[in-house]
Amino acid sequence: MVSKDQAIGGLIFIVCVVIAILYLVTLFYPAWLNGFDEKFTEKYDVRFWVIATPVFIAFVAVMAIGAWIGWTMATTPPPKPIEEITSEIEKKEETTPPTPEEPTQPEEAVEEKKVERKKKS
Repeated sequence: MVSKDQAIGGLIFIVCVVIAILYLVTLFYPAWLNGFDEKFTEKYDVRFWVIATPVFIAFVAVMAIGAWIGWTMATTPPPKPIEEITSEIEKKEETTPPTPEEPTQPEEAVEEKKVERKKKS
């Protein structure tokens, strides 16, 4: 079963890939839109390509990032519910034996050590 986040991720991935492909086809094969009209294809000169090439690279990069985010969302399993995590932690606490406490030192011994450290330095 697919979670809501995975479905949204799959949708984002598909939309980004389709838009990138349509942009690629429209940019490099514009004649198919106008039935291969020669007057239409003559308008495209060097100035067009100077602008279109960097825009194309940037647009495809943005679409690739969007597709990657969608793919990651679609393939990442959903996280466990909080209730399940807390119940696991509680079970671990119940099953583990209590750790032995460290022996406590009387306050006098601790104070003596502090005094000795001050004398040495």
